[in-house]
Amino acid sequence: MKKWVRRLSGKGTANRKLEHIRIVLEKDVESSEGTLLEYVRLPHNPLPELNMDEIDTSVELFGKKLKAPIMITGMTGGHPEVAWINSAIAKVAEKYGIAMGVGSQRAALEDPKLEDTFRVARENAPNAVIVANIGGAQLSKGLEIEKIEKIVDMIKADALAIHLNPAQEAFQPEGEPVYRNVIKEIKKIVDELNVPIIVKETGAGLNGAVARELWELGVRCFDVSGLGGTSWIKVETLRKDFRRNPDGFPDLWGNPTAVSIIDLRTSVPDACIIASGGIRSGLDVAKSITIGADLGGFALPALRALSLRGEEGLERFIDDTIWQIRVAMFLTGSRNIDMLRMVRPVIWGRLLEELKSLGISLEELSMAKIRRILSKRRGREG
Repeated sequence: MKKWVRRLSGKGTANRKLEHIRIVLEKDVESSEGTLLEYVRLPHNPLPELNMDEIDTSVELFGKKLKAPIMITGMTGGHPEVAWINSAIAKVAEKYGIAMGVGSQRAALEDPKLEDTFRVARENAPNAVIVANIGGAQLSKGLEIEKIEKIVDMIKADALAIHLNPAQEAFQPEGEPVYRNVIKEIKKIVDELNVPIIVKETGAGLNGAVARELWELGVRCFDVSGLGGTSWIKVETLRKDFRRNPDGFPDLWGNPTAVSIIDLRTSVPDACIIASGGIRSGLDVAKSITIGADLGGFALPALRALSLRGEEGLERFIDDTIWQIRVAMFLTGSRNIDMLRMVRPVIWGRLLEELKSLGISLEELSMAKIRRILSKRRGREG
C-alpha cells in the first residue's frame, strides 16, 4: 500500500478525495450483489475460421480510434498527492491506445492550485481520448457554463462526463443531495458546449427511462456504472464521520450492470454505451459487448494494480485485459468488435428474470444491436 494514502489532514473536497482513495484501497467496498454478468455465457465456436493475429479489437470513440474497447473511468485528481495517479493512468492510456477519464474537477474550480492534478492527464497522453468530469449536484446549483468550459479546456478533453451520484450524496456526511433542475442544466450544456456529453452513474446504474429522456435532450453517450462493483454508498458508510444505520443500502441498492446495459441498448439503440460497474476482466468486457455495450470501463481494479505495483502493474493489467478480449473474440469467431457485438450470448437465471420483469425480450436486444451497428456506419457515432 502506498504510504500517501494514509496521510490525511484537514477537511474539504480535496481531502475527502484522498480519504476516498484510502478507503477503496484498504477496505471491502464492493457490493455483495453481483453485476449479473455471471448469467451471460458466450457460445464457444470450436471452428472459428480465423487466426488470433487477424483479430481487430479497435473501436472509434468521439472521432478517435481506440486500439481496444477499454476506458479507465474517472477516479481522482483534486489533491496534490494523487496527481501521480492521473499521470500514470495517462501514460498507460497513451501506450495502449485506450480512453481515460479524470475524477470530478470540482476541487480545481474551488482551488485553482489543484488544476495541475488534472492537467497531467493530457500532458502525458497527448493523443488519447480523455474525458473531463463534473457532478450533477454541482449543476443543480447553477454551475456557470464558463466554469464547465474551463474544466474541459483544463485537460483539452475530448468529452465531458456528467456524473450522477444521488445515492452517494444521500449517504455522504457532507453530501449535497440536490438534483432539482439537473435536466435543464444538462440541456443547456448539450446546447452550448462544443464537446460530446457522457452521462454516467457512479455504481448504482442508469436505466432506460432516464436514458430516453436524456437522448431527447441530445445526450448521445452513457456510462451505465451499475450495481456489482464499487459501492459509493458503502464507501461513505466506511468514513469516520458516518453516524447512521445504512441497513441494506450499501450492498443492494441499484440497477445491476448487465440489466442496465440491456435496458439502455433497447431503450436508446443508437447510443454509445460504456459498460462499467464491476467490470473486472477482458471476459467481462466481451460479455458486455455481446449484450449491448460499445466498450468496457474499469476503475477499482486499475487503481489497485497501480497502487500495488506502480505503472508496470497497471500496464500488466491492461495488457492482460486486452489479451482476454482477443481470446474471447477468437473463441467466438469474431474478427472485429462488430462481429463480437452480433454474437448471441446465452442468458439465463436472474438476469433473464429481471429482463422479463422489465418487459425486455432477447429478440428486442438482437434488433437493437443491429441498429447500433447500422447507426455507426451512417456516421452517428456517440
